[in-house]
Amino acid sequence: MIRFREEIRESDVPAIREIVSATGFFTPAEIDVAVELAEERLARGEASGYHFLFAEDEPGRVLGYACYGPVPATEATYDLYWIAVHPSAQRTGLGMKILDRAEAAIAAAGGLDVYIETSSRTLYGPTQAFYARAGYRLAAEFPDFYAAGDGKLVYVRRLR
Repeated sequence: MIRFREEIRESDVPAIREIVSATGFFTPAEIDVAVELAEERLARGEASGYHFLFAEDEPGRVLGYACYGPVPATEATYDLYWIAVHPSAQRTGLGMKILDRAEAAIAAAGGLDVYIETSSRTLYGPTQAFYARAGYRLAAEFPDFYAAGDGKLVYVRRLR
């Protein structure tokens, strides 16, 4: 049984590091950024602009999470900064459940559009397919953005 919660706890910081590291997709610098967003939320609360959604199993182990927030100086635009599921829980539909709940929270807060950035590398093919299945469309591509041969893809979805 999976439980969802929005409040962040100190214990979520190492869980986020473990999940993001275990996927094998992210560089050490990217992993540090994922952790920094959680630490920022813990330190500054809602003023950080970062919101979290956690999925945990019955014993309370975090299996996946999302981090999102409003884009400054916009009326109803949000960024989905992170969505990750531990490899042990991947291919179970949990990622889509987390995304659906994050989108519902964004819509409840008045959000209209959600933007997601990801890499164009072949490794990220499953990620790109996940966003397409969830109704996101590719809105922009920036070749060689992260590094030579590693472009940035920007996906968007209008929630209502």
